[in-house]
Amino acid sequence: MQIFTAGQTASLLPIPELVDTLQDVVRDYAAGNILSPERMVVDTADAGGHLLCMPSVANDIMATKLITIFHGNKALPVIQGQVTCCDARDGTFLFTLDGPETTGRRTAAMSMLAIRMLHHSPPRHVLIIGTGTQARGHVNALRTLYPEAVISVRGRKPPGVAALCTTLDPTGHHVRPETPGDAEAADIVITTTSSHEIVYDAAPRAGRLVIGVGAYRPEMIEIGPNLVLNSRLFVDDPIGAPSEAGDLIQAGVDWQNVFPLATAIDTPPPPDIPVLFKSVGCAAWDLAACRLARRRLTQHGAATAP
Repeated sequence: MQIFTAGQTASLLPIPELVDTLQDVVRDYAAGNILSPERMVVDTADAGGHLLCMPSVANDIMATKLITIFHGNKALPVIQGQVTCCDARDGTFLFTLDGPETTGRRTAAMSMLAIRMLHHSPPRHVLIIGTGTQARGHVNALRTLYPEAVISVRGRKPPGVAALCTTLDPTGHHVRPETPGDAEAADIVITTTSSHEIVYDAAPRAGRLVIGVGAYRPEMIEIGPNLVLNSRLFVDDPIGAPSEAGDLIQAGVDWQNVFPLATAIDTPPPPDIPVLFKSVGCAAWDLAACRLARRRLTQHGAATAP
């Protein structure tokens, strides 16, 4: 079995191809062709850490992600783990991808897919809230797919925001700290924090797409209830969202009015309404990453494999 480092995993999962692969997997998952039970989350004895196990099975491959999340880590990464891919025909273990790199890239790619399916034009101005790993991944994905977009970054600590922006775009032409008026100008807002308090509570606006990434547990929240309750709501995973999407749970949404992203493939929302996409993650999205990695390894062979 091949074991790939974070850098090797990144080279196997280019964002444009990953977005396309995710679109196919989203359709397959909605059609019942991929089995992906709700993830198992086990807290450590002191409730300071979490162990997550996420299996998924398709006709071609099986993927299992095993990761740990320790928000208190200083010297070590907050997220550690791996994604293992097996052949679904005979159970052969094929390869292992780096878990944090896979998670970051497929999460950002899912947000890019939401932009493709829920927003009616290429983004002009994007506001990113947060300065962590997910913020960095989303900025990089946006720069790859929408190089002309202006990206503003909001965070609690101005020096950290400035450092992140300088690292991602030394010129400052496309990525910069938020300035007055940026929040109003943004046609897309992406929240990427692990907050337990609301970080974005603007009034809903027609034509604006808000993407919530960070609140993956019921007690977590990033987006205020007024915006949630007055937007057209989409989720990546209708199985996991009712027990994991903190923003929607705390707003008390009627889940009959929450639509899977897959429905927008053929029936996108009208352009004149506010739209909120909530991403909680799903093992099927890790399977999409494995499917792409396997295809690239098969197509390109040893000559270009990492």
